[in-house]
Amino acid sequence: MRIAAPFGAMVAAMSSVPDEVFANNVVGHGVALIPPVGADTIEVCAPVSGTVTAVFPHAFSIDVGDSRNVLVHLGIDTVELRGDGFDLRIAQGDEVTVGQVLISWDMRVAAQSGYALHCPVIAVQVEQDALDVVAQPGTEVVAGQTLAVWLR
Repeated sequence: MRIAAPFGAMVAAMSSVPDEVFANNVVGHGVALIPPVGADTIEVCAPVSGTVTAVFPHAFSIDVGDSRNVLVHLGIDTVELRGDGFDLRIAQGDEVTVGQVLISWDMRVAAQSGYALHCPVIAVQVEQDALDVVAQPGTEVVAGQTLAVWLR
């Protein structure tokens, strides 16, 4: 199963995320995305097709079946913004398709408040050897480009 970039960004290693839970792969494995410098608002798209199992202004997860779930977290500690800067276009239980816009994020709110803009894209509870990460740290990706392939 292919996991696509939810927006254009610079790829970073999960170990670079300034949050221990993500940096230590506690939730699962994946990559971190750093939005483009100077961007104000980005459209965050579904990285996979499936059912939205959880949605918060700053994060969402999509169940793709076979006990597979993909989590996208927008910024670090951005839960503290209580939705400010995030415009949700989905609800829990919605069926979504890869590339569909799910959230519009005004990153200026998070940046001006001092929050890190690292965005983990995680295959939840996957074993490291079951995820082939093809987008390497330091490279730029465009929305829809393959970040990783969930092998099993």
